Amino acid sequence: MGILILIVIVLLYMRASLQVSTAVVAIALFLSTVFSISGSLSQFFAWVIFISVAIPLNMTSLRMEWITGRIFTVFKKLMPPISQTEREALDAGTIWWEGELFSGAPDWEKLKSYKKTELSEEEKAFLDGPCEQLYKMLDDFRITSDLYDLPKEVWDFMKREKFFGMIVPKEYGGLEFSAYGHSQVIMKIASRSTTAAVTVMVPNSLGPAELIHAYGTDEQKKYYLPRLADGTDVPCFALTSPHAGSDAGSMPDSGYVEKGNFDGKEVVGIRLNFDKRYITLSSSATVMGLAFRLFDPDSLIGANEDIGITVALIPSTLPGVETGPRHDPTGTPFLNGPVRGKDVFIPLDYIVGGVDEAGHGWKMLMERLAIGRSISLPALSVAAGKVASRGTGGYSRIRKQFKLPIGKFEGVEEALARIAGNTYLMDAGRRMTLVAVDSGERPALVSAIAKYNLTEMMRGVVNDAMDVQGGSAIVMGPRNFIGTIYQGVPVSITVEGANILTRTLIVFGQGIIRAHPFVLKEMEAVSNPNPDRALEDFDDALFGHIGFTASNAVRSFISALTFGKLISAPSGTRFGKYYKRIGWMSAAFAFASDISLLVLGGDLKRKEKISGRFADVLSQLYLASTALKRFEDDGRPEEDIPLVEWSCEETLFKAQNQLGEVINNFPNRLVGEFIRLFVFPLGKHFNAPSDRLGHKVASLLLEPSAARDRLTEGMFLPTDMNEQLAKIEDALPKVIAAEPLEKKIGKALREGTISAFLFEDQIEEALKEGIITKDEKEVIIAGNKARTDVITVDEFPVDYWSGRGSR
Repeated sequence: MGILILIVIVLLYMRASLQVSTAVVAIALFLSTVFSISGSLSQFFAWVIFISVAIPLNMTSLRMEWITGRIFTVFKKLMPPISQTEREALDAGTIWWEGELFSGAPDWEKLKSYKKTELSEEEKAFLDGPCEQLYKMLDDFRITSDLYDLPKEVWDFMKREKFFGMIVPKEYGGLEFSAYGHSQVIMKIASRSTTAAVTVMVPNSLGPAELIHAYGTDEQKKYYLPRLADGTDVPCFALTSPHAGSDAGSMPDSGYVEKGNFDGKEVVGIRLNFDKRYITLSSSATVMGLAFRLFDPDSLIGANEDIGITVALIPSTLPGVETGPRHDPTGTPFLNGPVRGKDVFIPLDYIVGGVDEAGHGWKMLMERLAIGRSISLPALSVAAGKVASRGTGGYSRIRKQFKLPIGKFEGVEEALARIAGNTYLMDAGRRMTLVAVDSGERPALVSAIAKYNLTEMMRGVVNDAMDVQGGSAIVMGPRNFIGTIYQGVPVSITVEGANILTRTLIVFGQGIIRAHPFVLKEMEAVSNPNPDRALEDFDDALFGHIGFTASNAVRSFISALTFGKLISAPSGTRFGKYYKRIGWMSAAFAFASDISLLVLGGDLKRKEKISGRFADVLSQLYLASTALKRFEDDGRPEEDIPLVEWSCEETLFKAQNQLGEVINNFPNRLVGEFIRLFVFPLGKHFNAPSDRLGHKVASLLLEPSAARDRLTEGMFLPTDMNEQLAKIEDALPKVIAAEPLEKKIGKALREGTISAFLFEDQIEEALKEGIITKDEKEVIIAGNKARTDVITVDEFPVDYWSGRGSR
């Protein structure tokens, strides 16, 4: 009997089909009987159990009558209703690598097969040409403290060079950049000016150009896309209402189909009333995409009165449209404000895609948001990490306290390790998510993972940079390269789906349905109006689901006992242990998810703390995968090994702990302990990155190297010595060259060979005593001068703030 149990466990681990498993167990029982391996009584009971289970499971008609039909009836009653907006959100995206992580057995060959992100020659030329010109035109301190907007010449330049037309096809006069090329442009601009980056982001993200390109009529494409590409029209997109926020189903903005006069003619059109806020570029927009709920009480365009959420194009000059006022988003002066409309009348052909697309607005938004959310905010987040890595890392080697570079203090080193490690991880996540978009995917779930996690990691990185730099980070002025980034962090956290809601409702709440291999199939089967077909589909999904859960239970338990040694990993990699650990945690995550869904059912989506922790597990497994993928794509550079190790150990540690918190806080304690038995039978195994590893990672930021260059590749590095980052780049090698010579002077001072108090006098005395040469003196002076220039902070006249509050 023990051998049979072992065989069943092996079959479950290997995910053998029901038919294969039945045959193997039957053969084993037969051999056991023939050779009398066990007693006759135990053999008899084994055959009874086998036949009792095998016959109903393998005879579909009996299985459906005795088992599936009863479960189907209960499941149909218990299945929570799915709202129309939820259904459209579920249907909007495609499943990609996250589906492998939900499987419990990721296919690493599939990960390896994903193409590497690369720029086209046109994209490279744009980055090296117009982008470089733009960066040199941007004075971020002047923009944020004086102009409260981009200068007119910058606006004109961006329009002329088609910065607003990166997503517009070439046939309509746009640049038609890849998602990766688009992201690289946003990232580089963001490393210079958040205000400029957001201004370029919006026309190229969810908005009129994106919607018209994907869903517009030929007439809409021919008219609007060329105008949007060259800046003749500036777009905005109006979605958020004061009383609805993220709840689109409660959107109060309305449109009623009626007859009215437009351009002197009576036409069937829509009478709109709306009140929107937080709309970026609203005060400068000439055309807005407007989301509203459409009603047709007189059945002028269809049989339904409530047609649903619809998107239309609204010229800002139409009577009744109000734009102009501005919000002040944490002092970051990109144009953002309310738009309102009272009794605005538009013809039906203003609907994006025409009348046929009326009521399809929410699906449009979900599909396109999955793409835009993959590009803009991840690029903004990575830019912040690169600036912190390059600038704060260099600053911490240049700045001295207690005669030691502050980057050498262990407390500062901890922060630097997080800055470097998270920047590597953010960029890995950004790049792999862009692969999905450029491959034609609509990665709704992956984009939510990227947006939520990368903006949160950015928040941590920027906070660490602020802590390391201390006073030089809080004194605003032209020398402060991190302060305006810090001001803008909450904006990224909030827009395109507030992070709290993204984490607790989307990543796992929708992921458990969309990315799970069987849950959506079960739900669709129950909803099928054909009872016979519904039962057949449900039977296939149900027993596939049961086998899937049992397999993951076995894989999770055995992996925990063997520390993942039996899990496969790609050949020829030095990081096999991390591939194995991700596979191990994938099985544990899938098993715990299924048990939670079985026990909590529809209540799981309302248990937001539980679903949020599951979202964290999935997010960390995704990010760990991207770090391994990035290392391969970069050609396995030896210098980057500490960054990969830090990334994998950090993400696996977090995934393990969040899964542990799911268990610790599971509403049913017995079920929680049951999950723990299979997931952590020997306790938790993963540790956070060690101090030794953190030291290696932090050290990469403290001196010029190929690894430092790769980590910060793509950010803007000024050469104008009036720029603080240029000062740091200039000072770093000078300070490093001076360090061993300064140690000579320090040693002489301790030994009493020299005794001067001031450093300048110590240099002269050391030269006189022959401790240093004349050339070495010049090296020390150059390093000290450069250090002084870097650590100097801005100061302003007493009357600097006079009149500033009257704007």
